[in-house]
Order: sequence, then structure tokens, then C-alpha cells
Amino acid sequence: MTDPVVELSREMIAKGSRSFAVASRLLASETRHGAWMLYAWCRYCDDRIDQQDLGRGAPGGTDELASERLEELRDRTRGALAGEPVEEPVFVALQRVVQHHRIPDRYPMELIEGFAMDVEGHRYLEIDDTLRYGYHVAGVVGVMMAHVMGVRDRPTLLRAADLGIALQLTNIARDVMDDAEAGRVYMPTRWLEEAGVPSAEITAPHHRRAVFEVTRRLLNVADRYYDSGGVGLRHLSLRSAWAVATARDVYRDIGRLVLTRGDRAWDERAIVGKGRKLYLAARSFFEAMVAILVARHSPTLPRKDLWTKP
Repeated sequence: MTDPVVELSREMIAKGSRSFAVASRLLASETRHGAWMLYAWCRYCDDRIDQQDLGRGAPGGTDELASERLEELRDRTRGALAGEPVEEPVFVALQRVVQHHRIPDRYPMELIEGFAMDVEGHRYLEIDDTLRYGYHVAGVVGVMMAHVMGVRDRPTLLRAADLGIALQLTNIARDVMDDAEAGRVYMPTRWLEEAGVPSAEITAPHHRRAVFEVTRRLLNVADRYYDSGGVGLRHLSLRSAWAVATARDVYRDIGRLVLTRGDRAWDERAIVGKGRKLYLAARSFFEAMVAILVARHSPTLPRKDLWTKP
């Protein structure tokens, strides 16, 4: 018999993120269902704040009602985490996944704090500010997904957070123009100033080359977090490592597309095609095999000079 909560979660990830949907199919059944349910709640919260539908449409998280929606999410999330009766399917999904996989309450609440940064119009002066945002809206999701995959040791959770941060930096690079049009600037304003780009003029055509150079700099930082996140593969099961490696490689490929296009990177959305995804999934299987059979028995590369939540 089909579980309606799991089925709704599957539909949400299929429509909301084709890249994650492809990767999730590689997981073992129980892990896959947990990943879908966690994604469904995360997607719902993001959409609720930005008044979007599965990530589509211009974000609108700074309107006068955004603070009320934020508080509503906080209250409903706390209730689900406390084991109170819930009816909304996405909160049922959250409650089930945190209870089954023993995910500490602080992690879902840290994600909510990431949405608060958008609602409050947080400014990102230095790269550490951008990295902190990346942790709250994506790194902590990596930590929760690691719990779903059965991992709880701090060193591996740090690697999971690093991978989530890398994915978010790629999102920022891909969507910099769309975000700027919506009044959001996630790239460090210090870097933009050094390149001669006022934050209010990111979308100006005559700044396109300079914005691209700042984006290249951001993607260079993302590479360091992708490399660190890859170290964590050795501590996962083969199927989980395969799925994570696939998501990692697909998103890293988005960054490659942005770099390849240069200052025309935002003329159209950077998307990895289906055929390319299948190729990357096949290649990622061998990456996962090497990580588990070889790297697991080799010295771990140190996690050096990377942002860590205080």
C-alpha cells in the first residue's frame, strides 16, 4: 500500500529538484524515503517564506507578512519536533524522519534561522558571512541527510555540512542575477567593491564581466568545500555514497557551466541535461567504490581553513 506522506514527498522532490531526485533514486528504500520526507519539509519551508511554488517564481521573502510566516514555521516546526499531533503532510514527514533517524532538534531549527536571514535582509560583507548563510540553508541539510544515512560522528557531519555549503555557493553563482533582481545579494559585498561593482548595480550590463570574476572567485571557494565534502563518502554505505557523489558531481557541473559561459553565464539558466546526469551518475559509482574500498583505509585529508559553525 502506498504511503501518502512518502508519495507526496516523492512528488515534491521530483518537481522541485530534478538533480536531487536523480541522486535519491540511488539510495536504499528506507533511506530514500527518509531523504524524500526531509526534502519535502525543507522545500515547503523555503516556498512558504519566499511565496514560491516548488522553488519557482521570483522570491518574495521581504514583504510585510514574511515575519509572520517565519514565526508560523518556527511554531509548527517546534510542535512537530516536540511530538505534538500534526496534520499537515510535510510536518508529519518532518516528525517521522526526525524521530526515526534521531535527528537533534537543533538542526531543523538552524535551517529556520537561515530563512530568517532572508526575511531580515541580512547583509553579507565578508566571505564568512556568505558561508554562514550557506551553512544555515544548505550545510545543515547535509548534516540532517547524513543522519538519515546513519552517520552521527562529528568529523563526518562536518564533511556533510561542507558539501551542503558547496552546493549553496553553486546556487548563488548560478542565480546571482535573479537574486539581485529580487533585492538579494549573497556574494560578499567586499569582493564586489574590490571589483568595482556596487551591490545595487550587479545586474547592470557594464558590470557583467566584473561580476563574473567575483563569481569565479566564489566557485573557487566552493571547490574547496566540494573536495572536503567528498572525503565524507568513505564513511557511508555504497548506495548512500553513490547518491551523494552523484549530487555532488551534478552540482559541481553546474558551476563548470557557469565558468564555461563567462560573462554570458546568466543569459540562460545553467542546467545539467539528462544525458549528462546519467553519465555523472555512472562515473560517481566508481568514485563511491574508490572512497569505500581504497580511501577508507587511507589517511584522511585534513579539514583545514574551512568555515565551521561556532
